[in-house]
Amino acid sequence: MTGHVLPPPLHLRGVVLPEGEVRDLWCVDGRLAAEPVPGATTVAEEGWILPGLVDAHCHVGLESTGAVDRATTEQHALTERDAGVLLLRDAGSPADTRWIDGRDDLPRIVRAGRHIARPRRYLRDYADEVEPDGLVAAVERQAAAGDGWIKLVGDWIDREQGDLAPLWPVEVARAAVERAHELGCRVTVHVFGEQAVTELVGVGVDGVEHGTGLDEATIALMARRGVALVPTLLQLENFPRFAEQGRARFPRYARHMEALHARRWETFGRAVEAGVPVYAGTDAGGFRPHGTIAGEVEQLARVGGASWALGAASWRARSWLGHPGLETGAPADLLVLAGDPRTDLTALRRPRLVVLRGRVVRS
Repeated sequence: MTGHVLPPPLHLRGVVLPEGEVRDLWCVDGRLAAEPVPGATTVAEEGWILPGLVDAHCHVGLESTGAVDRATTEQHALTERDAGVLLLRDAGSPADTRWIDGRDDLPRIVRAGRHIARPRRYLRDYADEVEPDGLVAAVERQAAAGDGWIKLVGDWIDREQGDLAPLWPVEVARAAVERAHELGCRVTVHVFGEQAVTELVGVGVDGVEHGTGLDEATIALMARRGVALVPTLLQLENFPRFAEQGRARFPRYARHMEALHARRWETFGRAVEAGVPVYAGTDAGGFRPHGTIAGEVEQLARVGGASWALGAASWRARSWLGHPGLETGAPADLLVLAGDPRTDLTALRRPRLVVLRGRVVRS
């Protein structure tokens, strides 16, 4: 299916989240209508209806070796869609995925352009690699390639130090963030350790990815400024493996990664309690499979409860990215579940119905 062809009208009835009220919804010309639509086909008469899910940190068109072909990229997007994810924030990819925007049957994507990193200080073939004196120019390039987001790699292993270390001098990072803001972009940063996240939040970034090194002062600053956190909890389960892989050559790094992993629940619990806006992201692409948002939500529920975790992957995340929920006139992007996910999150693993742009794409 290609192009934008208006779908036939639909009718659904069920418990609409987050309000929790039984309502009727009508879809006409791919959008939600306030009144009954003559001739609408009823596709759901019961169940729990929620806005399409959001994977707030994924990488479409990217696998371990770098950018992949269009067929593989399409499969990434379809896998996310069939899991109920209808809005993706692509947090860095070397692949050109603009062609997806012309497909009615594929999720919407908010792009961050390509990762920006220093040479030999990140994964090969992923990033726009520059030295510090080229960072502002790289921000300008990726601002043109993205949809209002910039992705900086904030720290990575420094082989001379044998541990995680920041990639960018503080004043260089500050200039890059200021330039991104001048261009109307938000900046998010990959950070594992303590120093880089403290410095980068201090210079005004808008988002933190992973964030295992957050301390109380930085959490408090993020809460005051509304800096978003996407912890990618499923990805963090790999920290012990990363530590073991580096232990022989970099024992300090290995111990550091193990310590960050061991205290992750305490770290993120403090962030939630402080009021930091937290969203669900799987880090799919690269080395992780797509379509795992339900597992990420289940992990998030450990620090904030089921309803809070659902919002982090649906209505709150959509609002954060500038996309509506289930209000009148909004695009009809939603899913229907057989069970109440507020009491049984496993219902999220088995969507009964997925509707994208007012068209049933999975049933």
